[in-house]
Amino acid sequence: MNNNPGIIKRIFSSIWRVLTFTRSVVLNLVFFILLFSFIGVILSSGEEQVTVPEKTALVLNLVGDVVEQKREVDPMEAFLSEAMEQQDDKPEVLLTDIIDVISKAKKDDRVEILVLQLQGLNRAGLTKLQDIAAALEDFKSSGKQIIALGDQFSQDQYYLASTANDIWLNPQGFMLLDGYGRYNMYFKSALEKLAINQHIFRVGTFKSAVEPFIRDDMSDAAKKANKLWLADLWMQYKEDVAARRGFGVDNFDENIDNLVAKFSAADSSFAQYALKNNWVDQLKSRQEMRSELIELVGENKKGDSYNHIGYKNYIAATSSSIEESAELAEKSHDKVAIIVAKGTILDGTQKPGTIGGDSTAKLLRKARNNDDVKAVVLRVDSPGGSAYASEIIRQEVELLKKAGKPVVASMGTYAASGGYWISAPADKIYAAPSTITGSIGIFGMMMTFEDTLSKMGIYTDGVGTTDIAGFSPTQALTPGMANLFQLSINRGYQEFIQLVATNRDMTLEEVDAIAQGRVWSGKKAKELGLVDELGNLTDAVVAAATLAKLEQYDTLLIEKEQSSRNKIMQQLLGQSSTLVSLFSANEEKIAIDLATNSVNSKPLSQFITMMKNELGLMNQFNDPQGRYTLCVACGAN
Repeated sequence: MNNNPGIIKRIFSSIWRVLTFTRSVVLNLVFFILLFSFIGVILSSGEEQVTVPEKTALVLNLVGDVVEQKREVDPMEAFLSEAMEQQDDKPEVLLTDIIDVISKAKKDDRVEILVLQLQGLNRAGLTKLQDIAAALEDFKSSGKQIIALGDQFSQDQYYLASTANDIWLNPQGFMLLDGYGRYNMYFKSALEKLAINQHIFRVGTFKSAVEPFIRDDMSDAAKKANKLWLADLWMQYKEDVAARRGFGVDNFDENIDNLVAKFSAADSSFAQYALKNNWVDQLKSRQEMRSELIELVGENKKGDSYNHIGYKNYIAATSSSIEESAELAEKSHDKVAIIVAKGTILDGTQKPGTIGGDSTAKLLRKARNNDDVKAVVLRVDSPGGSAYASEIIRQEVELLKKAGKPVVASMGTYAASGGYWISAPADKIYAAPSTITGSIGIFGMMMTFEDTLSKMGIYTDGVGTTDIAGFSPTQALTPGMANLFQLSINRGYQEFIQLVATNRDMTLEEVDAIAQGRVWSGKKAKELGLVDELGNLTDAVVAAATLAKLEQYDTLLIEKEQSSRNKIMQQLLGQSSTLVSLFSANEEKIAIDLATNSVNSKPLSQFITMMKNELGLMNQFNDPQGRYTLCVACGAN
């Protein structure tokens, strides 16, 4: 027994040596990857590492969510993840990159066909899908074909696939269009069991952002409002797809009995159902797909697939022309600046992918102080957030206008609540027909835990010199404090509708009638006078230039400047990662593991993620007055 401490010590000492050795190996491995990549960049300087093959297919193999602005990622972390072949938990694809690639491919004589391989595409939103679809339709105007293929198609994926001249589905594939819906998790009973007291302050019959915390179901008012804009979006989806596929909008099986009958008639095969319903043109195995593509564009150099280049490699191969365009733009004078406001609106300085009151205001101020900038387009893709941060941004928009620089708001997928607050003062507002906007309302919410703590024998007590001294979540909310908060929320709502009335040339009564937190589609918002025109970002840029009376101009994207360290690292590692990818497995292969893409493969993790997102949403808010203008109901799925 006396030897036990020594044995344990030796065991832990051995474990520590193993860990130290492993850490040393990993660090050395990372070092050598960087070293050899750097040497490769030096040796290959001036040589094109990725080239576009002659007579090739461009594979639009998009992976992740389509976004207006990517979240900020440390370049070293991104490189190491790629070098170690680690998948990003939340990959993102930039909308402008997709459209730019399609536009270049249209004019590129080396690209003969475009292949849509979309099984890695996640969320996009109908507005972004419509922009990409328009670019795909423009691509076809060159006489080049688009072929969509896959083992399965989600609803978003199929919207883009419907632009193709030919759609191929695996005979064992899956496809089902389930329409749009909005379903929340509700926590009222759970919070009651935990003895957590909710204190809600809001204005707006339809302001349903706080409903998950005060109800166990969706209110009738919220159902009525949500059903209206969801139906509008679904009709747009059906009309677009039906027009491209050459059938009527009644070909969408919304009734379960009709669906089951058709499914049974198709021998209970989703692939046969899709074929008979004219969703797809042909059922082909992966090898059959590969063989037909080889007939169209020939074999690749390895002889194991068709001649093709993937989306990322095509960007790398054509990036030099992008850099040249940027240099030319710098030499020009008159510019229309584009500032992207994407994500939840929070107070202070935030990273790209989230709107910060201070950081976004700083970008607007930069445009105001740049003499070359004659007009500004504020691209808004946000469901809202902090009322205070929204107001800070609005004030900067007003200062731009006072400086004689017209401002045009261009709404993306969302521009609701706070997203509408920052758009309202623009000289002109553009929205897509499918934009989710409105939600003009305001709320505040807090939880107190006095009853929860009392069950554990914990109490708060003391004295103060005023009625509000010592106010905290560990004590019950007094009627006086509750009244104070509600009055503040009422004031916030009046400020919101006054802002809209002033800028939209409406009376307070007219605004209030269409406000109350109600959500509208862009198409309906135009009818109501909340937006001026239906159009995309390009239309907004043209409008801004027209307002500034510019005949010749360039666009200038104003975004957060990277640190010198990050710039150097990104340039070096960006080149190195291209070399690393040359030695990695071919990312453009047609074979994709169905199991890894199945929407039902990880139901438990999906539930946990959904619950985490729902409960974590309120926790990130930091409005100094606790007032929020947010459209929680805006997510359609």
